[in-house]
Amino acid sequence: MEFSVSVIIPVYNGEQFIEKAILSALNQPEVTEVIVVDDGSTDDTQIILEELKSNNPKIKVFHHKNNQNKGRSASRNLGIEKATENYIAFLDADDFYLENRFQADKEKLALDTNIDGIYNAVGYHFYRDATVEERKSFELNMVKKAIKPTELFKALFSGELGHFHVNGLTVKKKVFNKSGLFNERLKVGEDTELFWRMALKCQLKTGLLNTPVAIRGVHDNNVFNRKDLYKTYTIKMYETLFFWMDKNGIKKNYADETLKIIWLIKYKQDIGLIQAIFYWNFLFLNNMKFLFSTLSIKYFPIVRLRQQLFPFLFINRNPPA
Repeated sequence: MEFSVSVIIPVYNGEQFIEKAILSALNQPEVTEVIVVDDGSTDDTQIILEELKSNNPKIKVFHHKNNQNKGRSASRNLGIEKATENYIAFLDADDFYLENRFQADKEKLALDTNIDGIYNAVGYHFYRDATVEERKSFELNMVKKAIKPTELFKALFSGELGHFHVNGLTVKKKVFNKSGLFNERLKVGEDTELFWRMALKCQLKTGLLNTPVAIRGVHDNNVFNRKDLYKTYTIKMYETLFFWMDKNGIKKNYADETLKIIWLIKYKQDIGLIQAIFYWNFLFLNNMKFLFSTLSIKYFPIVRLRQQLFPFLFINRNPPA
């Protein structure tokens, strides 16, 4: 398979950064098209895009119907739909690629045709003042060591070996037939949830661990500063993964791990028994495969809360002398 790449860049009010992002993608010899999806920008982003597009036929600009603002997931999905090359890579509008971004990917993918994609290290650049602690924690966005494709889901899901970023990912376009697209119901965490699905369905291989291929821009408007969004959407991220597992024949043990996290989040919210039963209905009545499994019993609220509901059954009747 010829190695040619479509780079997809979603942008919303990115006049400050978008030119640098696009030029960094055009600078890569493997990139034959840069697909920019303007997600309803209200600043001068569109003016910049039109000027860049007029000077380079590789740049293709798309919009949602009626110039709606539909979010990153919908914008990336539109880009995937419009992409024409065999491989797809992503770049956020406030980030940029480094030189030779795809060289190592091209070599690894040529050696093993069974690989569906490569993920690489991504670095950081501060556009604002940063504390010493921030500079230490924002060094490299990458897993800590090479991970076998068959072990990637467990590693990413637990977080024990770190995480990778969408800017460092290169995948075959047909991967999305297996994993599905970005979940448009998630405002944050949509990339993480997709990585989990890819890890379960595809063969993703570790690329460059210590050398970044792209740079994330850190500034005051980064979405990862929005703790309110993450508080709301973290559990939705696990829920949508669980629903996807049911419809895609994923083994029960993976669903069990997902339900453990969902239960812990709900338990910390200190919901009552009636609310917990309604929530159980929400999870399992929409998942027929897992409804008729031991998981529906294991995670039924009365079973999960049995020690709290019936403490007298757990009294040690033979206390030590």
